[in-house]
Amino acid sequence: MDETIHGTVMPVLELSLQPGESVVSEVGEFSWMTDAIQFTTGAGGGMGGKGIMGAVKRAVAGSSILLTTYTAEGGVGSISFASKLPGHIVPIDISPGNDFMVHRHGFMCATPGVELALGFQQSIRGGIFGGMGFILQKLTGTGRAWIDLSGEVLAFDLQPGQTMRVHPGHVGLFQASVQFSVQRVPGLVNRYMGDDGHHFAMMTGPGRIWLQSMPVAILAGAIEPFLPDKGRGDDVAAGAAGGLLGNLLK
Repeated sequence: MDETIHGTVMPVLELSLQPGESVVSEVGEFSWMTDAIQFTTGAGGGMGGKGIMGAVKRAVAGSSILLTTYTAEGGVGSISFASKLPGHIVPIDISPGNDFMVHRHGFMCATPGVELALGFQQSIRGGIFGGMGFILQKLTGTGRAWIDLSGEVLAFDLQPGQTMRVHPGHVGLFQASVQFSVQRVPGLVNRYMGDDGHHFAMMTGPGRIWLQSMPVAILAGAIEPFLPDKGRGDDVAAGAAGGLLGNLLK
């Protein structure tokens, strides 16, 4: 399998599959593919187990119940996945003892043998998340996966015991060896009068972390003041903009 990441601001992942090779993604994620690619949709795919239990584990993790497996048949095939927001596509190699955690919207696709399940969940009732909670997905098994991160991406190698305090929305991807927890910002004034959110993500090494500069929720909050006002009678435009904001926050 050969991979090429095209573009800069809105990158596209192109995978060239040899006959018999496959890649798995959530339903509806592919952008275009050649006619040598055949696909099947179901609850299997090797991600988080097969059948109903695998689907339940993915649903709890905020993922799709169904997965699509794309396979090259009869010749070399090509399939592409496009980023939904300006950012970067990060490839990772997963193996026993080298698992990863990724934010709930970050998984793009993976080779069969990679498993996707709930890794962390905590309710966050203040700040930009507005009570929708914070979820991380865990990638285990054996294979290669591609992660879609928003904005600029900075990687840090944390030494044992070294801690980085991060706004939860900026957490993109990290090795599972990193200890992770969500803590309230200390002090009532800091928490409720400041604009830095109500919680920190505490990330303690050893391990590598990838932080994203433009989380979806923060982007939505930034553009919200510029959306049309229904009070001005522009109902159609406001409804469309509201739908866009709702899709971003899903």
